[in-house]
Amino acid sequence: MSADTAHQTVSPARKAAILSEALPYIKRFFDKTIVIKYGGNAMTDPHLKDSFAQDVVLLKLVGLNPVVVHGGGPQIENLLQRVGKKGEFIQGMRVTDAETMEVVEMVLGGQVNKEIVNLINQHGGKAVGLTGKDARFIRAKKLLMQKKDAPLGDVVDIGQVGEITQVDPSLISFLDQGDFIPVIAPIGVGDDGETYNINADVVAGKLAEILKAEKLVLLTNTPGVLDENGKLLTGLTPKDIDTLVEDGTLSGGMLPKIGSALDAARSGVNSVHIIDGRVEHCLLLEILTDHGVGTMIKSR
Repeated sequence: MSADTAHQTVSPARKAAILSEALPYIKRFFDKTIVIKYGGNAMTDPHLKDSFAQDVVLLKLVGLNPVVVHGGGPQIENLLQRVGKKGEFIQGMRVTDAETMEVVEMVLGGQVNKEIVNLINQHGGKAVGLTGKDARFIRAKKLLMQKKDAPLGDVVDIGQVGEITQVDPSLISFLDQGDFIPVIAPIGVGDDGETYNINADVVAGKLAEILKAEKLVLLTNTPGVLDENGKLLTGLTPKDIDTLVEDGTLSGGMLPKIGSALDAARSGVNSVHIIDGRVEHCLLLEILTDHGVGTMIKSR
């Protein structure tokens, strides 16, 4: 059944019920900041991209303050292949030499960022594209990764990959006052002007913490956090997550995402949501209805 056909089969009474269901959530989250990490299939499927932009605009129109942080892994990989380079990852982090950094900045700060801004604006929003280099609002230093199962201090240099040292929220607050929607590429700047590639989940988590966000929402290509049998886990606590990491249930590329979620939950963000970005209108379903589409991690 097409989306248009499905829309036509919904009765007026059902439409009214859906709107009524959203009202308590709109009241509860009015004027609250929602930081959204946008990535995965939702960034590559044309229909899902359109759905995401509509959701963000609607959240803004009903009084929430969405802040979008985006990734761009598939797009970076495509361009790296075109220039004859192969992407490499260590513990979920992209190894970023100087040439790779040029590609990352070109893709994230240019191509991907501008496409998201344009889509949101086409649907009636007022989006503004940024990187952490704008007003130097995301400061960073080189990230040295601890080698797995090695003595403390035994680290590996993965290039121009950064860890955040400081976030200045004043630029985001200024944009919010003008009803703009910030769309942020995860690129930071060092004290010496060096450009750093930062994991988008990490940037989203830190922004949620600094902005005292009500929610941090992470879009993924999975239904959420799964147990060893592939069953969706919901209503988790930070202690539950620690157990899942320790027993190896959570590993690989999920680790930076989970780490960001835990840091945010422990730093005052009321709830963190890891949701399935492959579901149409997943943001609205998770934030404004009784039917979630992923895992919620409660702050306590």
